[in-house]
Amino acid sequence: MHKKTLLFCLLAAAMTSLSAQDITENKTDNTDTIPAPIIREEKAAAALPVISYALNDNKKYAIADIQVTGVDTTVYADYILIGISGLSTGQKISVPGNEITAAINSFWRHGMFADANIYATKLTSDSVWLTFALKLSPIISSIEYHGVKKGEREDLESKIGVAKGSQITPNLINRIKKRTKDYFDEKGFSNADITIRQYDDLANKDKAILNITVDKKEKTKIRKIIIEGNTNLSEYDLKMAMKKTNEGFSLRKMPMLNIRKLFSTKKFVKEEYQNDLENLISKYNEKGYRDAEIISDSVAQIDDKHVTIHIKVTEGEKYFIRNIKWVGNTLYQSDALEFVLNMKSGDVYNQTKLNKRLQSDDDAVASAYSNKGYIFASLDPVETYLDKDSVDIEIRIFEGVQATINRIVISGNDRLYEDIIRRELLTKPGQLFSKELLINTAREIAQMGHFDPEHMDIQTPPNQEAGTIDIEYGLTSKANDQIEFSAGWGQTGLIGRVSVKFSNFSFNNLIHPDTYKGIIPQGEGQTLTLSGQTNGRYYQSYSISFLEPWLGGKRPNSFTLGAYYMSTSGMENSYYSSYNYYDPYYSITYDENKSMKIVGVSAGYGKRLSWPDYLFNLMGELSFQRYILKNWSGYFPIANGNANSLSLGITLSRNSTSSPIYPRSGSDFVASLSLTPPYSMFDNKDYSAMNEQDPKKYEWIEFHKWKFKGKIYIPLANPEKVVKTPVLMSRIEYGFLGAYNANKRTPFETFYVGGDGMTGYSSYFATETIGLRGYDNGSLTPSGQEAYAYSRLALELRYPLMLEPTSTIYGLLFVEAGNAWRNLSTFNPFALKRSAGVGARIFLPMIGLMGIDWGYGFDSPIDGGTRSGGQFHFILGQEF
Repeated sequence: MHKKTLLFCLLAAAMTSLSAQDITENKTDNTDTIPAPIIREEKAAAALPVISYALNDNKKYAIADIQVTGVDTTVYADYILIGISGLSTGQKISVPGNEITAAINSFWRHGMFADANIYATKLTSDSVWLTFALKLSPIISSIEYHGVKKGEREDLESKIGVAKGSQITPNLINRIKKRTKDYFDEKGFSNADITIRQYDDLANKDKAILNITVDKKEKTKIRKIIIEGNTNLSEYDLKMAMKKTNEGFSLRKMPMLNIRKLFSTKKFVKEEYQNDLENLISKYNEKGYRDAEIISDSVAQIDDKHVTIHIKVTEGEKYFIRNIKWVGNTLYQSDALEFVLNMKSGDVYNQTKLNKRLQSDDDAVASAYSNKGYIFASLDPVETYLDKDSVDIEIRIFEGVQATINRIVISGNDRLYEDIIRRELLTKPGQLFSKELLINTAREIAQMGHFDPEHMDIQTPPNQEAGTIDIEYGLTSKANDQIEFSAGWGQTGLIGRVSVKFSNFSFNNLIHPDTYKGIIPQGEGQTLTLSGQTNGRYYQSYSISFLEPWLGGKRPNSFTLGAYYMSTSGMENSYYSSYNYYDPYYSITYDENKSMKIVGVSAGYGKRLSWPDYLFNLMGELSFQRYILKNWSGYFPIANGNANSLSLGITLSRNSTSSPIYPRSGSDFVASLSLTPPYSMFDNKDYSAMNEQDPKKYEWIEFHKWKFKGKIYIPLANPEKVVKTPVLMSRIEYGFLGAYNANKRTPFETFYVGGDGMTGYSSYFATETIGLRGYDNGSLTPSGQEAYAYSRLALELRYPLMLEPTSTIYGLLFVEAGNAWRNLSTFNPFALKRSAGVGARIFLPMIGLMGIDWGYGFDSPIDGGTRSGGQFHFILGQEF
């Protein structure tokens, strides 16, 4: 008995505290490892109770109080930290015991603590007072990157998603390491080493600097791809199916190489490799081998830079469709659905095509249902018979109910009044939902020019229980007002031009200055254009135009007004001598007795048609022009007098392009006719007896002018999957200027063909400028000025370099051909002048479209002359 008492006293002399050590193990996954708390003995302190570990009588103590030290209460309140421990005041625990151990493990599991200890500061016969001594993990004050480029660092910051002020935890470190590793795996650096260290920030208490060091090593490239087991499909076809996994270039295989494969990357990316294995099987499925599968595949490391891929396949039998049966369809007849499906009995069982024609293509069966409001319809192809090489397919359709549009929400608009946008929407609340109308509405919004089509976000959250769907148009505004300041040097000196275009003008707010945004009234989507061009006394030109796209605000009927004035003076005859014309120091003297002035006004009314479809527009325009000539010889048959032109223009157009700046798809066709009254038929004048220089012959000019222009845009990749989609643009143009009377042909309204196609100041007036790159301006025009027919054909391959609201940049390759004729009787659509070249375009919202082309003319502008050769052309403004 005395021995036991002595032993008890010796053990009671030691005082201990309960604690746990830091987690130091580096983990490669996101699972926390929770170490068992280690009991650390301390020297006895007078204020601390003595806790015995030798006697375990399972006695319970009620927690009288819990205090927290080491953590700023403004960061985490005490009750939050106490809650993490799982302990609470009044709870009965063993001292020591499992409850304490569980509390410490809970702190470690939370991941935000660098140290966690629990002390018993006071102990009575039935109560215990506890103190949690905690230390939070440091806060990131800065992140340093080493071994990466600036662009890679910016990409990593976005991918990692960790900012300054984040708390460093094991999970955070593991996440950074994994995402960094994944990023460089995608870049082909599968051997990259990622090292993450943290250092105390001496300038900031409780903060640390995170250092991310990347040793990328060499890119892992694919030396060779070996495919075994294929007998029906060639190795070449299977490797072509692997879009992103490509082996190194070999001269032996050069005859078999595809252009895309020749210039594609040869790096090995695990994720892309897995996708390409699926693409390989999809290739078999396209050919009817439904049972094809990959038996095995392996990636063998040859050296630090290269791997070899081994793939073994089994092909199975080739299957053909024996029968297709439709079940559950009431909206469409089976024959109509089979026509849309474009698959029939006897066809190869192409599973890829089957899925596309049922679901994913723009004109798929599912789209036909969506266009009628059946967005909840499901189409499930089931193989009901399979034997030898034949398969029966039963397509089970659940049509469901038609969905109506519930709400339409527009966000991101800060330019227009919302009703201006809503009037362009083809989707209306209460209407049956149509996928086709939704796509067309997105195109209409893009055509307005006020919103960025590249960042348009359209969401359609459905409510199947209610049978409704909401449409949310997420828009990104962009400025499209334009201002131009330009200057050039002509034969008469410096020529300056100023032009402003307000594309969001509001005529109704003109007398309400409080509604102005800046210096002009805005918000109604009207267009006001003002321009002026002059070099002082010799040449002046001014114009103003106004466009209201919705006259009255209820229907898309447009109204246009325009007016312009041009005046140019002649020069002394001595200027045109061969010596003075080329003398840069010759002082030009204007001859005020030589001049030509043009005054014109126009008004137009346009209407959107409902047939053949809503994309057609019909436009009528009435215009008047007056030509005032004074001793103006050398350009027109007459040198003095006035000529008047009163014409009616009718234009039929259809525009289905996806975007006004960089169209990826669609077409744009314009057919126009402009004609004057046939004065010669009723004015009782014999024009054959009149001299060509008689001003009375042209007092009222007459003509009929026919033009046709068309463009088609074909995307060379899926625009929904590839943002920078290359586009093939084809163009066709024809123009003819006819006369009612062969003896009264108009010298005005003719065509001026060749060069950059830009209108503006030149020695040629009252003509329509038609561009043909690779040739000098106007060089294809017969007789220098008068062309009464022209044709132009072009093909352009465009590739976008930047598609942002602030700027759009794309490069292009082109081939072009065209010509001009003096008489309609000599028109020959096959006698064309050819050219080819390269160019670039940049669109800036405040300036508009600018560009530069280099074209090489393969033919002589004049028959029998030398070929045109290389020409640079500068483009300003949008050309058809």
